[in-house]
Order: sequence, then C-alpha cells, then structure tokens
Amino acid sequence: MGVKFRASVAIVFIILLLGSLWLYGNLEHPWDTCPIAYRVKNKPLPLTIVNSTDEGVAPLRVCPGVQRFQVAELLAHLQAAPVSANDVLLKPYLASWDELIKFLEALGPMVGLISQEIESKTTIIRDLAQKAEKEAEKKMKDRKRMTQQVDTAIVSAHDRSSNYSEMALSFGYTSVRSMIKWELENGLVDFHQQTNSGCRTLLRLHRALLWLENFLQELGKDATEGERLRRPSDLCKETYRRTLAQHHTWFVRQAAEMAFLAMPERLYFYKLVCVGTQAEATVVLNRVVKAMREVYERTEVALQEHDMLDLP
Repeated sequence: MGVKFRASVAIVFIILLLGSLWLYGNLEHPWDTCPIAYRVKNKPLPLTIVNSTDEGVAPLRVCPGVQRFQVAELLAHLQAAPVSANDVLLKPYLASWDELIKFLEALGPMVGLISQEIESKTTIIRDLAQKAEKEAEKKMKDRKRMTQQVDTAIVSAHDRSSNYSEMALSFGYTSVRSMIKWELENGLVDFHQQTNSGCRTLLRLHRALLWLENFLQELGKDATEGERLRRPSDLCKETYRRTLAQHHTWFVRQAAEMAFLAMPERLYFYKLVCVGTQAEATVVLNRVVKAMREVYERTEVALQEHDMLDLP
C-alpha cells in the first residue's frame, strides 16, 4: 500500500506541475479556434506533397484513417512561414504549432500535458493579433474620414490606398518582425518583468521549437554499424536537457523527465509520420527538421537584434 500510495502521489505531482509550470506560463487563456487573425482552412491534402526545393527526397504521404497529426501538414506550414530574406510569417508559424501540439498529444497523456501550455501560448499571440487588427481597422477608418476632407487633387485615390495598406501592415501581427516593431513602439514589451506580450510569448515557443527540432533530428538518425537504435524516451530526455531545460526550474525539469519515461517506442513514431522503416523515417524527419531550423534561425536573429532572447 505504501508503494502504491507514493506512486499515486508522484503521478498527481507530475500532472499538476506540468500543467501549471511548463514554459513558465499559465492556462488562463482558454483555447479558441483560430480567430480572425488566422484560420487554417480544413481542405483535404493531396496524397503526396512535393517541394521542388527539396532534392533527392521522397514525397510525403497523408496518413490515412482518423490520425489527427499529419506530418505533411506540419511540413507545409513550416515551409510557408519564411518570408523575404529574414522574417517569419506568424500565421503559418502558429499553424505549425497546431500540428506540433497534435504530435505531442499523440504521445500519450503524460507527454500530452506539455502541449496544454504550448497551446495557451499560441492563443495569447492570436488574441493579440486579433486585438491589433481591430485597432488597425479603427485607425484606418479614422484616417479615411480625414482624407476624404482633403482636396482630391492633392491626395489621389492611389495615395490613400497605399496609406491604408501600410497602416494595416504596421498594426497587424503579420510576421515576427512586424510584431516586434509594433510592440516596441507601443510599449508592450517589458525587459524587467513578466508580461503577456507577444514577444515574450514567442520567445517561449521559440525555445520549445529548438527542443522539438533537436528531438526529431535525433529520432531521424539511423543506428551506426553494430549498434541498436536508441529509445525515443532517452533521446527526448537528452535533447530536453541541452535545450529547454536550461530555462526551467529544478522541479519542472524533474517532472518533465519523468513524463518522458512514458513516451512510446520507435515503431509508434513510424506510424505517426506514416512510414514503415527507419530509413523512410530518416527521409521524412530530415525534411521536417530542415524546415524547422530555417524558421528557428530567422526567429532567433529577429529576437537577438532587439535583445529579446532573455525576456523574463
């Protein structure tokens, strides 16, 4: 009885700890489907998705049946996120997290608890984006009323249209850099205490993305000659320790590593990414990791340029 009682207490402790402390956040923002700021259309994907920029790789298949996580969806969103030379669009970025949340939830209830806090972070950014969009619409209407009073010979319709477009971009959370610019200009970023700013929230997602990128990279590696493939739980724990764990308290680290013990075996991951062998998994995961790294590096540069890598 004593052993069973202690085990039950330990499980409850892990659940409470992960649910409340993961990523140093809270769950006060309930999940909502994608607001006006971004909606993912639920169109069926084709049986194969081929990216012409990928060389020598097999097309991704959409897994049949009722499986919620689709690696083809994840890759499509990740590849749509980079824009211009050094920016990341927030809509596909957040859509990528929608798929990664499904991925974590598919790994079981213990690991799935992690996704709850990540989900709350995506909700914060979407709510901020929706609020900024409404404010932009109001400002644009005010500007329109003002310009209508100006002599049309001075301000042409084309000029007014250009002004409206520029204002919409400046007020919206269109990309990582536009969000940083908007929040800095409006005093929404606090460099000394915790806030629910989009930049601080993005930083927490950014750190978690590095962990998952490292984990999927290790999971995609084949065994060297004479060695066996390593357990996903061990790989997850090791990649967590060298990435996300650096930003967690001792209690959170212990709870997270205990949750990783419940992670399924490698064959289950094959099913998740719709492959049958490690060789096929390597091809698929390498493509995903490459796309994740591109998004991560662009976000890292944008945050670093504004000294935001250590926001409290």
